[in-house]
Amino acid sequence: MPVTESAPEPFTPPTRFAVPGRIAVSNRAAATWQPARLVEVRRETPRASTFRFAVPGWAGHLPGQHLMLRLTAADGYVAQRHYSIASAPGDRGHVELTLDHVEGGEVSGWFHTVARPGDTVEVRGPLSGFFAWPGDRPALLLGAGSGVVPLMSMVRDHRLRRLTVPLRLLVSARTPEDLIYADEYGAETTPVFTRTGPPGVRPGRLSAAHLEPCLAHAPAEGWEAYVCGSNAFAEHASRLLAGLGQPVARIRVERFG
Repeated sequence: MPVTESAPEPFTPPTRFAVPGRIAVSNRAAATWQPARLVEVRRETPRASTFRFAVPGWAGHLPGQHLMLRLTAADGYVAQRHYSIASAPGDRGHVELTLDHVEGGEVSGWFHTVARPGDTVEVRGPLSGFFAWPGDRPALLLGAGSGVVPLMSMVRDHRLRRLTVPLRLLVSARTPEDLIYADEYGAETTPVFTRTGPPGVRPGRLSAAHLEPCLAHAPAEGWEAYVCGSNAFAEHASRLLAGLGQPVARIRVERFG
């Protein structure tokens, strides 16, 4: 009689941990709505743009944290969304968000088709500490698509503060045209293209071969791994890391979709 094997249990690494925050923000401050004035819009890819806001009362954040954004229509309709913060903490008085234009998305659609510099929305935060990186431990960052947004905050903070702690970023995109922040990456970054790549680069999914050099030459204290992307990417990347010996307790995941 044939034996039917059950499907493997989903890989779910821990997604919360205490962070010794470099910037102390009170719960009251994080719970208070503040006006945020749009001051700049930068096109990143055909489907993604960065929106820069002036938020004079912003109390600061840690790379990897997010905020809540509230948009109120003229008829009083209110929409709220969580968005990862793209800017570094050192960018005082300003916050940047990078948003995909989601098909049918009422908030992302407004930003990409209606919003203009001078418009005002409301934000509160920073929120959550489970995915934050205070800059005190080696960081191995894995992102796909717009999942690179909170990771870019870490890269920018690393550069702005001239940190010497090791940091590596592997970012996956369908094509070079879909690579968010393409002009900002340096030696710390390895891009992976899943559909079409630049000349001489064979496209393919993030694989163990991409990660092996990082894990084979890990710092003495090991990596703190941060994975951000769709559910499918988060599952795939986390399994790769664990399979190569990265301690599961040191894989931090933020997923969407």
